Amino acid sequence: MEESYGLISFDALFRHATIGILVTDGQGRIVLANPFLLNQFGYSEEELVGEKVEKLVPARFGHRHEQHREKFHQHPKSRPMGAGLDLFGIKKDGTEFPVEVSLGAYDNKDKDKGFVIAFVSDISYRKESENELKRLNAELEMKVAERTESLSDTVRKLGEQMKEVQAKDTELQRMNSFLSSIWNHAEAIIIATDSNGIIKLFNPTAQKQLGYTAEEVVNKHSLTLFHDPQETAERAALFSAQLQQEVVPGFDTFVARARLNMPSEHEWLYLAKDGSRFPVTLTVSALRDGDGLISGYLGIAIDISERKKAEDELRLALEKERELNELKSRFVSLASHEFRTPLSTILSSTFLISRYKRAEEQEQREKHTQRIVSSVNMLTDILNDFLSVGKIEEGKIQVRYADFDAQQHVGNVIAEMQGLRKEGQQVTYAHQGDTRLHLDPALLKHIVMNLLSNAIKFSPPGAVIHIRTAHEGGRFSLQVQDEGAGISKEDQLHLFERFFRGSNVDNIQGTGLGLHIVAKYAELMNGSITCKSELEKGTTFTVAFNL
Repeated sequence: MEESYGLISFDALFRHATIGILVTDGQGRIVLANPFLLNQFGYSEEELVGEKVEKLVPARFGHRHEQHREKFHQHPKSRPMGAGLDLFGIKKDGTEFPVEVSLGAYDNKDKDKGFVIAFVSDISYRKESENELKRLNAELEMKVAERTESLSDTVRKLGEQMKEVQAKDTELQRMNSFLSSIWNHAEAIIIATDSNGIIKLFNPTAQKQLGYTAEEVVNKHSLTLFHDPQETAERAALFSAQLQQEVVPGFDTFVARARLNMPSEHEWLYLAKDGSRFPVTLTVSALRDGDGLISGYLGIAIDISERKKAEDELRLALEKERELNELKSRFVSLASHEFRTPLSTILSSTFLISRYKRAEEQEQREKHTQRIVSSVNMLTDILNDFLSVGKIEEGKIQVRYADFDAQQHVGNVIAEMQGLRKEGQQVTYAHQGDTRLHLDPALLKHIVMNLLSNAIKFSPPGAVIHIRTAHEGGRFSLQVQDEGAGISKEDQLHLFERFFRGSNVDNIQGTGLGLHIVAKYAELMNGSITCKSELEKGTTFTVAFNL
């Protein structure tokens, strides 16, 4: 009795599946095609059986497809077809449409070569949704109506064919042999339930990918075992709104559309026994008896983890490309503005130097030479900032840790920058704790130089700038305190963003990149930067590293 139920279920699986199923022999001739596939491509069974499978492939891919088919027969194994490529099928009327194909191999002992079983999914909707989401929304209702009518017609035809098949026991045995091969070799997860949702069939791929044995789930669990309750509840609310009738969270969520003969293909997250999750496209179909009454449901799920991973990588790459393009655009805009002043200074000083020809005018020549040097240094700093940001965005900054004397290192940096001080400005430095430090000395030098140059630039003549470092308890901190104009609370919220400059420093040259670079360098060395400031009362920046 159980064996008979299994055979009938296999045949119901093949004929009621709302996914195309195709079986070819070793020479690539079609030996079996389910009604859904025939409907997909617009052929009758008599028009396809015995034909080469290339009849369903656009002519421009035909030769290449034959080569791929031969290679597959030489090394057959269950796998998705054309991984990473766009695949297309061609209907009888010449219409091309994108497809997704999963292959399985079945060894036929009586032939030189075995059979190939292919699951063919029409992914036109998915492709259109990626490229023309707005158009899809406008046409969705019409397409749903068309597909509903097609499914109703398919179900009626399958019911009539089932009655004929039941009367032909020999044909039934042959068919079930093919279906058994599909069941055992298909790359898709195939689960059949009764009308109440209790699992009745659980194929080997389902056992492998979900981690349950058939004995653990058959006649014991519902499809809800593999679904997240929160996702199920959210979809139930969505389907309730779409169908304008209550869809109860649970098994009803998965079959509500199939029960109404509506398309039921959606992406879900499957939960494996070990707690892991992976995305699938799940197609649910209603299985009906000869009287049209629902006797159970069939779910076919295909793991789309690799496709999702590729989509995520592509999305990240596009986002990174947009950021880099934005950086380039901002560079062009900012460079055209920031380069103008130092270049004008260089040009005018060069012209004036050429006018000072007498020996007693040496002081004026040296003055303009210093202006040229200062302007060149300014241009160099701007270019270095852009190069640093570019390397940060591309992930090319490498932290090179070394042991060095922190007090001596910071003191040397301060000494190098004495020439930048305004008239009367003083820089004080004090260190507390162990002087030996394990960090990247080059990145730390850049941080000190940037914070100190800002303090000098934004503080008035005669101001005192305090620098303090401390190395205690596995923590190193650097503090730079100035007596400048200060930073408003509103500006502090955006202080470390690229190209941001305070509203009260528009008259002072700068790129708005320095603090962004400091924050990124600190982050690379397991550190962070904070700011404490009040308008007209100065600013204190503190960079802390967890060693």
